[in-house]
Amino acid sequence: MELKDKLVSSFLAFEEGLDPNENLDSLRNEAIKNFESLGFPTKKDENWKYTSLNAILKHDYSIFPEREDAIEYRDIKKYLIHDIDTYNLVFIDGIFSSHLSQTTHDKIDVCLMSSALNKDKYRAVMENYYNKLTPESGLNSLNTAFAREGAFIHIGKNQLADKPIQIINFATGNESALLLQPRNLIVVEENSQVQIIERHQSLTDHPVLTNSVTEIHADKRAMVDYYKIQNDRASASIIDNTFIDQKSESNVSVHTFSFGGKLTRNNLNFYQNGERIDSTMKGVTIIEDKQHVDHNTLVHHIEPNCESHQDYKGIYADKSVGVFNGKVVVEKEAQKTNAYQSNNNILSDDTATINSKPQLEIFADDVKCSHGCTIGQLDEEALFYLQSRGIPRKEARGLLMYAFANNVLESVKIPEVKKRINKLIATKLEVDLGFNL
Repeated sequence: MELKDKLVSSFLAFEEGLDPNENLDSLRNEAIKNFESLGFPTKKDENWKYTSLNAILKHDYSIFPEREDAIEYRDIKKYLIHDIDTYNLVFIDGIFSSHLSQTTHDKIDVCLMSSALNKDKYRAVMENYYNKLTPESGLNSLNTAFAREGAFIHIGKNQLADKPIQIINFATGNESALLLQPRNLIVVEENSQVQIIERHQSLTDHPVLTNSVTEIHADKRAMVDYYKIQNDRASASIIDNTFIDQKSESNVSVHTFSFGGKLTRNNLNFYQNGERIDSTMKGVTIIEDKQHVDHNTLVHHIEPNCESHQDYKGIYADKSVGVFNGKVVVEKEAQKTNAYQSNNNILSDDTATINSKPQLEIFADDVKCSHGCTIGQLDEEALFYLQSRGIPRKEARGLLMYAFANNVLESVKIPEVKKRINKLIATKLEVDLGFNL
């Protein structure tokens, strides 16, 4: 049985196990019908032209984990940003782990999606924000139909989250193959701020496929600083769907660091619904072997006097494949828009591939918009210069690679996250540079 047919036929059994107080029956039923109609995307879809899901859809994934594996803090410590105090939302095989997590309802809500779905105190927030941003697609509908756990973060008006929040999803390998569908809802109200770190990590060599959906609502003058760390095993794949709605004078930045996994697809969508909005999306990708990373971004400028900044860097080795498909849409009413988009790539081997497609669709006439793309190899003259100063070739390559990614790391606002990313880059490049950027 194909995975699509298995999912559709399993929906009734899944629905029977849901909490009757959830009140999402009609939404879930409509979603599973949409998925049955649309299915998984194929390379015939323009946005998936360079990314095929065939290799990861062939496995017989378990949809409902049979049991929760016991994991201790020492088993996962290295995957956490543990040198700062944070709220932690830890999920193991899709199930919340209370003894590894730290939640709060003191001034802000950092808790579970299941709590928000089933409690009256959150009903108004859920009705106003849940599933309001996700466009109709097979993957979004699949998540809406089956998702029942994830992070619920609500920052009320005039509140500052007193420490960063980490959302970590682990897969243990209890199942021979596992499909996870986390669902996150983040609502940051007027004049409020939050920093969030998200990671998906497999602890097994068994195939794991994660189809994640995150909705972020940033109200007037809200600030959201979001970091995605993707450094998974070669047996794990993720399709990350993130949708962001911004109101006037809000500032949202998303940094995506993709260093590992079999197939990684990041769908990142910003919708600017107000004036004087600032949207930032930056990323560093370093992959090897036959790994595949696809960044698909959208910034929709709807109203005037707004800015967006995109800067993605990629380093590809062996037979790895990178994709960047970035679109900026400027509506007729969005005068005085300032939109910048850049995608720069290094192919360190002749067998590596990058498909880059930066796009601008501008319907306004008083704007400042630019986009660019570069693809090349390291400068041999620069390498020779560093070697002539006594730096071994391997370390010289590492220095140049670090310099290449430097301007992306400069905008990381959490020092401990920057330190962790520096270490991951050094590990990927197999160098010890002896300093931090």
